[in-house]
Amino acid sequence: MRSEDWRVAKLLRKAETTETSPLIAQDQYTPSFPEEKFVSVVNEKYRDEGEDIEEAAPPQTVPTSVHLKAFILRLALLAESIMVLCVVLPLTFRAFGNLVHEFHPHNTDVCPQAPALSPVKYSALLDSLEDVFAGTGFQKKAFESLGGAVRIPTEMYDDLKPPGQDPRWDIFADFHAYLAQRFPLVHTSLKKTIVNEYALVYHWQGADDSLKPALLTAHQDVVPVEPQTIDTWKNPPFSGLYDGEWIWGRGSCDDKSGLISSLIAVETLLENNFEPERTFVFAFGIDEERGGVSGATAIRDYLLSAYGKDAFAILVDEGGKQEVGEHTIIAAPAVAEKGSFNLRMEVAAPGGHSSVPPAHTSIGILAALITALEANPHQAHLYRTDTFYAELQCQAAHDPSFPKDLRKLVAKSVRSDKALRKLAKELERTIPQFKAIAGTTQAVDVVRGGVKTNALPESAYVIVNHRIAGYSSVGVLQQHIIDTLAPVAKQYNVSVDAFGARIGAAHASAGHLTLSDAFGTALEPAPVTPSAGSVPYDLLSGTIRNVLTTSPRGLYENKTVVVAPTISLGNTDTKHYWDLTKHIFRYSHKSRGDAYNGAHTVNEAIRAEGFTEMIRFFTTLILNVDEAATL
Repeated sequence: MRSEDWRVAKLLRKAETTETSPLIAQDQYTPSFPEEKFVSVVNEKYRDEGEDIEEAAPPQTVPTSVHLKAFILRLALLAESIMVLCVVLPLTFRAFGNLVHEFHPHNTDVCPQAPALSPVKYSALLDSLEDVFAGTGFQKKAFESLGGAVRIPTEMYDDLKPPGQDPRWDIFADFHAYLAQRFPLVHTSLKKTIVNEYALVYHWQGADDSLKPALLTAHQDVVPVEPQTIDTWKNPPFSGLYDGEWIWGRGSCDDKSGLISSLIAVETLLENNFEPERTFVFAFGIDEERGGVSGATAIRDYLLSAYGKDAFAILVDEGGKQEVGEHTIIAAPAVAEKGSFNLRMEVAAPGGHSSVPPAHTSIGILAALITALEANPHQAHLYRTDTFYAELQCQAAHDPSFPKDLRKLVAKSVRSDKALRKLAKELERTIPQFKAIAGTTQAVDVVRGGVKTNALPESAYVIVNHRIAGYSSVGVLQQHIIDTLAPVAKQYNVSVDAFGARIGAAHASAGHLTLSDAFGTALEPAPVTPSAGSVPYDLLSGTIRNVLTTSPRGLYENKTVVVAPTISLGNTDTKHYWDLTKHIFRYSHKSRGDAYNGAHTVNEAIRAEGFTEMIRFFTTLILNVDEAATL
């Protein structure tokens, strides 16, 4: 029973037993409804609902004036109406305010934002450098520094022999000479160490050895340009041309812009007599585009030897970018990376002449196995502990363009498992990339088999690339593969060796299936870097917010800056650096619109304005890190 109905009924009963007031004439008001019927209706209503009004009784004839009763009743109803207007309407407007007013962030506790962070000790220095960065002379020199780096084609091939054993590595020596010529103060003030022939490590000694050093990384190599695509480039792929808006060429986005902008920041600070309190290390790999097997691994071993395990306060490498919306900029440093596993699935079967074939050749059996894998994809899941879930919380809390229905589900999903499941279904329905983001993926990329049309193939194999969700593991993935393929192998009478273990019968007449790690490079998902509330994350977040909110660039004007942790779907050199620090961030300070056509494809180019912003970012980051006492 509603409380307001209860109060009306109680007041009505009181009116029925009240003596006539001498202040009101008996015939001043005429009732517009029979009191007995009204009470009966009220009582009947709640009897139907299984409730009775306390002390309710059949209507009685009382010696009071009906005029007085009506007057008191109407006063009671009027008072109730006023109460409704005073209490309910404000709540209504509060509940629906977002429908009629501009969006305001809510539930910010789930995605707290660090305040914009600008150096205090070095504030005057940064102010003067901002004037330098805005100058046309500085920008022209900076753009040419990147263009010159692009003109040196440090292409990375998967089949390169180790450094020193393949002449294709020699181009990296040319790149080193260019860096020495372009950044003279860096090469006279910092200690340079060459690791494994061509990987570079620069040591910038700080005054206070008690402070943990900071590590900034990038890579020198670029993906090759396919010769047949050269004619489709707007400008030659290694031109390094600045056309007034874009700097063109392979590596302009990935990742020479990161390497060169960080060195420009250091060179400029040295020109202004900056001497750090904290030690900084800059490490530049040589084969990130093939997994870092020669560069990042050697850098890791060197740094572990020179500094020790968990020796660095913070590590920033290439990675997440900014999404610039109409009202909001969401900058997304990756605090996690998916794992990876390349499955080699090989079927061996008896050979012979094609004129007398078996029911299924090795290629036919392999095709059935591939079909089984693709028919049983990994299911995407959404967990509250996922980095992607944290990113969703930030978008829902701060981005006015986030769909309202999804925003409600995100809010409810914090405590409701039902809402969490519904949210996952809605994301899968509305976001094509959801499965790639929130689940383990598989892609059949390479297949080989057969040598001649009249000879039965004695073996055939396929390589399937997997990217492992942060909540899963290599072991879980391998078990899924075994569970999926074992019934198919049994159906085709094929024995199985799965990752070194025999499955089923030792021998089978139709052939043998071997499941293995194709290149011995299985990688577990990366440890998740602590985010909001941790000092390194808040420092990086505050730096990002400061650089964007103080930018002279019109693209960022009058926009709210939100920093949200994300997960990287691919892998960077940081996969080799887990032992160096627990605070690894993968973040490239540029918007997606600053890349003309992405990376690893034709017409790679970076917007010059975006490149200038990267210089501003690295400069501010170095100054903020240097004066952070608790990092």
